[in-house]
Amino acid sequence: MELHGSLNMIGYGLAAIGSAIGVGLIFAAYINGVARQPEAQRILQPIALLGFALAEALAILGLVFAFVIGA
Repeated sequence: MELHGSLNMIGYGLAAIGSAIGVGLIFAAYINGVARQPEAQRILQPIALLGFALAEALAILGLVFAFVIGA
């Protein structure tokens, strides 16, 4: 049995799943916090967006490494 393709992309897929779970947890916590204290929305929103950006940056970095290592 011969394996065609790159195992790097499988690794990236697993990393993307981790990033998606992280983003889901970030926004679940944000929605929960705003539902409990609506006046805290102005404080919580930048923190949630920063967490989202960091989680997505790690996913994009994983994609770049998958292509660099696969080349």
